[in-house]
Amino acid sequence: MPIRPHGGRLIDRVAKGDDRERLLKEAENLQKIPVTARDRFDLEMIAIGGFSPLEGFIGEDDYHSVIDRMRLSSGLPFSIPITLSASRGDADKIEVDRKTALASEEGEICALMEVKEKYGYDKKERAQKVFKTTDEAHPGVAATFRMKEVLLGGPITLLNRMKHDEFNEYRKDPAETRQMFEELGWKTVVAFQTRNPVHRAHEYLQKCAMEMVDGLLLHPIVGETRGEDIPVDVRMQCYIDLLNGYYPKDRAKLVVLPTSMRYAGPKEAIFHSIMRKNFGCTHFIVGRDHAGVGNYYGTYDAHYIFDEFEPGELEIQPIFFEHAFYCNKCGNMASTKTCCHDKSEHVFLSGTMVRQMLREGKCPPPEFTRPEVAQILLDAVKTGKWK
Repeated sequence: MPIRPHGGRLIDRVAKGDDRERLLKEAENLQKIPVTARDRFDLEMIAIGGFSPLEGFIGEDDYHSVIDRMRLSSGLPFSIPITLSASRGDADKIEVDRKTALASEEGEICALMEVKEKYGYDKKERAQKVFKTTDEAHPGVAATFRMKEVLLGGPITLLNRMKHDEFNEYRKDPAETRQMFEELGWKTVVAFQTRNPVHRAHEYLQKCAMEMVDGLLLHPIVGETRGEDIPVDVRMQCYIDLLNGYYPKDRAKLVVLPTSMRYAGPKEAIFHSIMRKNFGCTHFIVGRDHAGVGNYYGTYDAHYIFDEFEPGELEIQPIFFEHAFYCNKCGNMASTKTCCHDKSEHVFLSGTMVRQMLREGKCPPPEFTRPEVAQILLDAVKTGKWK
């Protein structure tokens, strides 16, 4: 049996056909609330079931339950609050239990929302409870402080999805990935979360996990990330070339995840596992400093947080890996669990070191990354796509 969606039912809030046309006409005469690009990614993930069991942006009871207990008010595990903020002026124009239209910054109608609640919140409290810091140098905290004054809760219906010109063959909704796994005969699927190119250590973790399951879903985030992160088109070319050259084609698939990074470290590890469960994955890789940024979280805090839930409660099975590297003495990839040699034998390059090498026109060594990936990154620096 395939793994159940989170909460037991895969949500579908995407309007189609005549129903969509009717709702678009209805939206023309409704109060309109502007939404950001980040909001649009959340709208899409709600509508396609990626955030199941959510059918819209959460209300006040769920909000406080999530930030305080990592659970919805029903008790179901959920670790990141999915909210829509509005200015006080816009919120005052909205009537509770009435529909409002959500429009992009360019004026396109994105969705309808039946607003059930309007409520205030404390941004500092949210930042501290979700990100464990109120430091605005943290990208998640900075995004929180950019939010508007009032939160709106209620179910949504998606009318216009975001338009994409690239990589459409790699865009699949949860219902479609589940169908793909069934057609491939995969009963067990491990997901790998990434917002960076896959280097040799990542490849090692993925292939270790692939020994335990039927297939791998390489599932990179393509929503909003930090400005210094590598652009999506560059990363995607890295993934495509790597899978074509080094993975069995019938056991590894690439699908993009249309959501934004929160950089919430441990809490985001739980959130990422719930999303992959909705996409049909049975296992989820959690490595070193998962979804971390800077020095805000401990190296393995994202492992320990799973202990805060009952065994099997999340249903998806986390696979924990320690720091992996190439060991010159071993002559292969290894981790702190399998290698007995001194750190001086380990090949480890920080992001800063890799950037400096690329700026100098040097390819990172093959012990760190595959040559095809290194060349794509080098070309991106040379052409100004990535600095």
